[in-house]
Amino acid sequence: MQNNHLLSVAEAFGSPVYVYDAEKMQSQYQRLTNAFSKVEKLRINYAVKALSNLSVLKLLKKMGSGLDTVSIQEVQLGLLAGFTPERIIYTPNGVSMEEIEEVAQLGVQINIDNLSILEQFGAKHPTTPVCIRINPHVMAGGNSNISVGHIDSKFGISIHQVPHLLRIIENTQMHINGIHMHTGSDILDIEVFLYAAEILFETASHFKELEFIDFGSGFKVPYKKGDIETNVEELGKKLSRRFNTFCKEYGRELTLAFEPGKFLVSEAGYFLAKVNVVKQTTSTVFAGIDSGFNHLIRPMFYGSQHHIENISNPKGKERFYTVVGYICETDTFGSNRRISEIKEGDILCFRNAGAYCFSMSSNYNSRVRPAEVLWYNGKAHLIRERETFEDIIRNQVIVDFE
Repeated sequence: MQNNHLLSVAEAFGSPVYVYDAEKMQSQYQRLTNAFSKVEKLRINYAVKALSNLSVLKLLKKMGSGLDTVSIQEVQLGLLAGFTPERIIYTPNGVSMEEIEEVAQLGVQINIDNLSILEQFGAKHPTTPVCIRINPHVMAGGNSNISVGHIDSKFGISIHQVPHLLRIIENTQMHINGIHMHTGSDILDIEVFLYAAEILFETASHFKELEFIDFGSGFKVPYKKGDIETNVEELGKKLSRRFNTFCKEYGRELTLAFEPGKFLVSEAGYFLAKVNVVKQTTSTVFAGIDSGFNHLIRPMFYGSQHHIENISNPKGKERFYTVVGYICETDTFGSNRRISEIKEGDILCFRNAGAYCFSMSSNYNSRVRPAEVLWYNGKAHLIRERETFEDIIRNQVIVDFE
């Protein structure tokens, strides 16, 4: 998106505001499908947790995507957005049996990552098709909080527990129709991913009625100019060749599935905030904005980097600024960043704000959450109104102490 488009959104809808570029989502989706064009059956399931706005879900449905969900509420959002149950996979962790059964009754594909739950579910619902999430014990991911395939992870059934897993399936006579893994986010080395894929192929060979193999996702996107990213084209060539060979050995064509979230929406997102104050201290120049980690928590939570630019003065002389928020504790978006000279009232743009940004926002400090806008076909479409104070107190029940 061009700066003048972003500035027009900030002027029309106020700040702070999230803006999503539909064209970028579409190009990322096409890039992934092109990379795996040699696979006869490919399924892309968008990871709803990255950005769950209903208009975004509808846009992805229009592209041909399915959905990857982790809660019954995400399943309900998908159904409300028009996805049929068979286009949704549900991969929870640590939820109750009641929630899993409720989702299964909706006709959604269940993905189980716990031996205890698998045995309970299989005993009660042996005819319901189930996918199994395997932990390949492969460490991948750019941060310990998003590396989910290592040996100490709470996610997945260990490959070392496959004999136990097979015994449960034999005893319950349950129907296993899919095998799944997810190693983590921000995968840099595709050879690590391919190594984990070999473990998944080996595990899949134990099951004779599979319909799909789900390789999760975790593709890294660039966060700054010149940043490295997952080479999905090379991965597509190598994994497609290996997958097709496995299908021949297996005896029939299976579906190759992925669950991208960040890859599809991260670069499509922009977060716009107004500078409230420029404050010079003895060693630092702070640019304080009309937002905080209540709206964009990733820099404080993950140490993630979001490129920040002053779109009100893009060609100004660069100076060093520490960009901070208005939350009443340490609330830093970026330290000592080179940004075009900032004046109070300027609009700063945070890039890569499409994934895990609005979806992790909160009302901390009793602040309202911002609006969301979709830039589609050259026009700005409001897809979520800015909250009001009434939204904050809507569900509170006041006790009468008299």
